[in-house]
Amino acid sequence: MKEEIIYDDETTKVLSDNYKTILTQIGEDISREGLKKTPERMAKAMQYLTSGNSIVPDNIINQAIFHEEYSEMVIVKDIEVYSMCEHHLLPFFGKAHVAYIPNGKIVGLSKIPRVVDAYSRRLQVQERLTIEIRDCIHRTLNPRGVAVVIEASHMCMQMRGVQKQNSVTTSSAFTGIFLNNEATRKEFINLTQAKLH
Repeated sequence: MKEEIIYDDETTKVLSDNYKTILTQIGEDISREGLKKTPERMAKAMQYLTSGNSIVPDNIINQAIFHEEYSEMVIVKDIEVYSMCEHHLLPFFGKAHVAYIPNGKIVGLSKIPRVVDAYSRRLQVQERLTIEIRDCIHRTLNPRGVAVVIEASHMCMQMRGVQKQNSVTTSSAFTGIFLNNEATRKEFINLTQAKLH
């Protein structure tokens, strides 16, 4: 189901005016056909890409907590991640793998990707994004452990700077049994890499 985004008219206008200035300053003719609506499109795109700022991710988890005695690893893997690097305002994108070991409570599975989206739709760095997802799940579920791994390609490295097109950045964050038990952590890594479907 596609989510509906409601754009604030005043914010759209202010951002559009600023994007007109930016486009003019880099030598573009904003009156040409292809650019006439670009400032408004950019304004709406930026509001969408930062819409996570208005979401409280803990609330996403809290609305779908269920009491269950299941105590084995739960993994949601290959969650698509799209975010904006706060250093150059260029995209980074890839996959997140999230696991937790319940301690009497589970969460509706769709809520984990929603938490990933809520933190991704902010100006971010991958390292902080990884920790924020981990901490949200740990705070709300109080599980025996949480594991998060993100693998992403960064346009700030691929389009500019060092221009390394095939580089991928991996970040990880663990709590509880994933942090303290090597066998559990290894099982998580093996399961994220396995093609079971």
